[in-house]
Amino acid sequence: MANFENISIEKGMYQTRGKSLSDVLETLDPSENYAGTSLEGLDAFGRQLKRFDIKVSGKGSDCVEKFFQTSNSAALFPEYVSRAVKQGMEQADIIPDIVATVTNIEGMDYRSIASVPSEDDKTLKIVAEGAKIPQTVVKTQENLVKLHKRGRMLVSSYEALRFQRLDLFTVTLNQIGAYIRRAQLKDAVDVLLNGDGNNNPCTVIDVENSGNISYKDLLKLWADLNPYELNTILAPTDAMQTILSMDEMKDSTAGLNFQGTGKMVTPLGATLLHTPSIPSGKIIGLDKNCALEMVQAGDIVTDYDKLIDRQLERAAISCTAGFAKIFKESSKALSY
Repeated sequence: MANFENISIEKGMYQTRGKSLSDVLETLDPSENYAGTSLEGLDAFGRQLKRFDIKVSGKGSDCVEKFFQTSNSAALFPEYVSRAVKQGMEQADIIPDIVATVTNIEGMDYRSIASVPSEDDKTLKIVAEGAKIPQTVVKTQENLVKLHKRGRMLVSSYEALRFQRLDLFTVTLNQIGAYIRRAQLKDAVDVLLNGDGNNNPCTVIDVENSGNISYKDLLKLWADLNPYELNTILAPTDAMQTILSMDEMKDSTAGLNFQGTGKMVTPLGATLLHTPSIPSGKIIGLDKNCALEMVQAGDIVTDYDKLIDRQLERAAISCTAGFAKIFKESSKALSY
């Protein structure tokens, strides 16, 4: 039964532990109730925008002041801000391409687990009848995962924004999200290279000719990562240019594949990701399925009190996250 027009929205909904306003609204007004109706495809927050006739994008986008026509619609504004910031994070996001798992926690202290197999442990030998089965030891790390709070301060006044179109304001919020994600990617790169404080820095492989990356060097990176799979390569701008200029990356078959499918040829079938935050002189090869864990302490946090009360001056938007290594040898750096 449709219920979205009868929900009373207030500040307290933002205080539900571990849930965003969208999650709370979805609990009160499940989307499954709208299957086969004209509202199918909208989530609970989208239905509230529909309820108050607020258009946040496209032709006829409303002004910011549309949110503040009623107390109920004003309470939607911080969630709109959070979702627009998150959208910007997703648009600039390559983190899902390098993390094996995302762990959400409610506190600030988190100790990851790790397994450090020896060369002998990596080979599953035949176990004779009655013999002891080899063990894989999994233990908690000695040091906590370092979480970093990344964010931006929204500095403006309601008077300055009230007549601005929401689609334009969304672009600004998207950019804030992109800034946050780039900072988090830099944190991830730092953990891959230098470790997470648990004596697990990345093994560094020197190229054959200093200052110059060859296809042979990439083959060495691929071979040294065994038994892990080289499925992702992170490279700064200069290394990207060098790799894409290799003869092996420019052969006629590769060109036909790009023209026919739009897919760029990649070294050894690995996904090649442009990562400017990597220090010049290094590229990182990793098995994305077992190299890195992302730890998040909550979702996007906004000063909902200020935003609802139209006190936009210095309203903080932030996200707290950190990274931990899972298997130390599942990522290696090529130094050139």
